[in-house]
Amino acid sequence: MSRFKISAALWDRIHHFASFPQTGVSLQQMILFGQNPSQGTLLKASQFLSEELPIRLSHRVVELESLPDGLNRMPSIEKVKEWYAQSFEELVTFPKPVLSPELFAQLRMTPREGQHFPSATPNPSLDPRLHEGPISALEQSFPSGFTAPPSSSSSFVPNTNGSGYGAHRMRIPMERRYFSPPPPTTQYPPEVHDYNDKFTLLLQNIKKRHDATVTTVALGVLEWKRKQKHGRIGQGVQEWLDRFYMSRIGIRFLIGQHVALNTLQPHPDYVGIICKRANVHDICHEAIENARFVCEEHYSLFKGPPIQLLCDKNLTFPYVPGHLSHICFELLKNSLRAVVERYGVDNEDSFPPIKVVVVEGSEDITIKISDEGGGIPRSAVPMIWT
Repeated sequence: MSRFKISAALWDRIHHFASFPQTGVSLQQMILFGQNPSQGTLLKASQFLSEELPIRLSHRVVELESLPDGLNRMPSIEKVKEWYAQSFEELVTFPKPVLSPELFAQLRMTPREGQHFPSATPNPSLDPRLHEGPISALEQSFPSGFTAPPSSSSSFVPNTNGSGYGAHRMRIPMERRYFSPPPPTTQYPPEVHDYNDKFTLLLQNIKKRHDATVTTVALGVLEWKRKQKHGRIGQGVQEWLDRFYMSRIGIRFLIGQHVALNTLQPHPDYVGIICKRANVHDICHEAIENARFVCEEHYSLFKGPPIQLLCDKNLTFPYVPGHLSHICFELLKNSLRAVVERYGVDNEDSFPPIKVVVVEGSEDITIKISDEGGGIPRSAVPMIWT
């Protein structure tokens, strides 16, 4: 299979889109927008993603091209860059729907009185280096030649292909562009249904193309470490990896939500892939059972270390159950392994318990997992992310 080639014209379009900031989208916004889906709201969601996804993809392509010390020329990194560029091209060249003037006017109606659409608030608990913040602030922590990512308040200034796109660019807030639900009595022509179906299929194909991104990027870093004869990666590369994977989660979340709204049957508790009342106790309990099963199978134990769950059985919040289950499962696997390896497989009757404590605060829910596995040796801390 021939590899995708990025032409000079496509590079220019990529750099143009990369000069725009991405739009933050919250779970609350997704729920409000998708709770009563119609062909009109799905069309608006398609319009938003056809604008937003190319911007996010273009940021990643330019950043992949700008990686330092030859990392950007590793075969696996080149492959990922080509995947992102190909997805970008497919989105920006996807035909726009042909709408009648009347329907076009209805879709552009401003929100009625009382239709408030909240803005997305950045998570203040995240490391600021994970945000696509001002380029001037981020460049200071990067190695020479490492281009900072685009920002919500500053444009991206590439140092590779294409002509200069250093001008500050702004975007109209999402709530003013897309949140104006058309009248429920609106009749949509077959062209709208056809467009929504074809755009959903395009997103499914893009999502499938990027399934192997995590392992392919990891392979690219291993290739680079072997070539550089490094046992560790520097802070700049680690920060890029953190941002890259965070961005990937956001892109796949947007795609998964849109595909679900277009393909899944309505469910009273769900809006797309988001459960409006995800039960924390049930999700944690499922993760505990799965992690203990894996532990017992791996170490050939009759019973693994006990896990105590302290959580209100009626505690719910809007979230994607699969995401929370996966997070808890991976953390619990680490705890179980640490306990078994510290105390030995011959002492399964004396394993100390692992504790999972869930507490609801005024703004958030905290899940704390603690064990007596001994922690990470201080000498190994620098190697955690290598």
